[in-house]
Amino acid sequence: MAAIDQTTTTWLTLDLWHPNCWAIKATGETTGGVLAHSIYTSPKTDGNHSGKVKGLFTAFADDEPAVNDLLDAIRDSEHAGELSELQERFGRERNAPGNVVREFFLEYDPDDMVCPTLLEHGFVHNAPVRIENGREEWQVCFVDERSQIDDALERVREQAGAEVTVDSITTGEAAATTARDQRLDTLTAKQRDVFEHAREAGYYEWPRQCDTRELADDLGVSKTTLLEHLRKAEAKLLDP
Repeated sequence: MAAIDQTTTTWLTLDLWHPNCWAIKATGETTGGVLAHSIYTSPKTDGNHSGKVKGLFTAFADDEPAVNDLLDAIRDSEHAGELSELQERFGRERNAPGNVVREFFLEYDPDDMVCPTLLEHGFVHNAPVRIENGREEWQVCFVDERSQIDDALERVREQAGAEVTVDSITTGEAAATTARDQRLDTLTAKQRDVFEHAREAGYYEWPRQCDTRELADDLGVSKTTLLEHLRKAEAKLLDP
């Protein structure tokens, strides 16, 4: 009996920038971030489309003014169309980063999307895209030989005019997202930086290897600011 070929699934976290993206531009200009969830109007398979698609997104930030600034920057982008905010949350709040979150639909040009290019070269999107600081974080799987990944990424770069680096890569069952990873994904970038630094500095060891004033000095913030980020991170991580 002939052997059955088995492909190896490789899971990657990609750090990505590409041109003509309203979310990259808006998050690069403000302190907020965006989660990209779903597309509700898709381009036709023959490449022809009406000129717009509509997607569901979550805007998040540390406070209300920061979310407002982010949404204003999105509206001002030449690559964004009509933005319609939702009155009630559409998804699960505990899985959205940020202290303030607002969901919205947005129309935009499908030709500005990088997702079809990733898919064409074997990278299958399997989680909401997180956009912060003018960069996109993509969780993807690659169902082919791991040795083909570098060539596939190079084709994505050339075709999309993109900058792509691999933040992490694992193969098979070892790549399954842990509960800890899922909880860390609910933190804002600032909350995660503060929490990870506190953990690495021995703040959670017994006896403690440092105090909050030392942590604040390390990060160049006030003790009050550090405690605010740290306590909010702890609350999210400990929430059952």
